[in-house]
Amino acid sequence: MNRKILCALLAVMALSACNTLAGAGKDVSATGDALTGTAEKADSKM
Repeated sequence: MNRKILCALLAVMALSACNTLAGAGKDVSATGDALTGTAEKADSKM
């Protein structure tokens, strides 16, 4: 019985970690897009 609970708990933790990593990936992507936009604006002024 304890083994089943442990497996279920690990599965829940793994799924929540995937959600967290997906959110972090979106944040990194948004930051990259912002940096690209800033670099393009700076390049066009030169």
